[in-house]
Amino acid sequence: MRVILTPSTLPPPALAELKQWLGITTATDDAPLTGLLAAALDTCEAFTGSLPIEAECEEVLSTRPERHQFWHTLATRPVQAIASVETIAADGTRTTLAPGSWEADLDADGTGRLRLPLPGAESRVAVRFTAGLAPEWDALPEALRHGVVRLAAHQHRERDGNGAAPLPPASVAALWRPWRRMRLK
Repeated sequence: MRVILTPSTLPPPALAELKQWLGITTATDDAPLTGLLAAALDTCEAFTGSLPIEAECEEVLSTRPERHQFWHTLATRPVQAIASVETIAADGTRTTLAPGSWEADLDADGTGRLRLPLPGAESRVAVRFTAGLAPEWDALPEALRHGVVRLAAHQHRERDGNGAAPLPPASVAALWRPWRRMRLK
């Protein structure tokens, strides 16, 4: 379970790129267009398996006794830094673990992993971390950024259509495919 604590903000150039793509010159539709860009970023993450723009996140992990010696893997990628780990008691209270009491490992592919101390009565921990491919919109790889703009434009044009087509469209998927992370289960 992931929660984005500090979401990335879309700067004016992102909206400007979308408006240019659509040929819109007024500010009347700025709010819905910004919403479409945010949705397109979410779709990009779902398709590629990587959070496009850095954000501060939190994931809650289970610390079952049989897993205490194993590494716990965060679902969000790519992890840039792990900031803190808190135990969560049954009543919901949290206690921060000292940095030396847990081990972190960041793999080259962006996978964040933790080895936790022996569990006590707590069966869950909250891990706070920063994840994302790029620190801001302008640093996002061109193919990903262009795909986000194209998807948002596609959704804007199809807003009055008679049914949902599969997302992303083939033209966007072709841009994102090199960034797609495939995982075997």
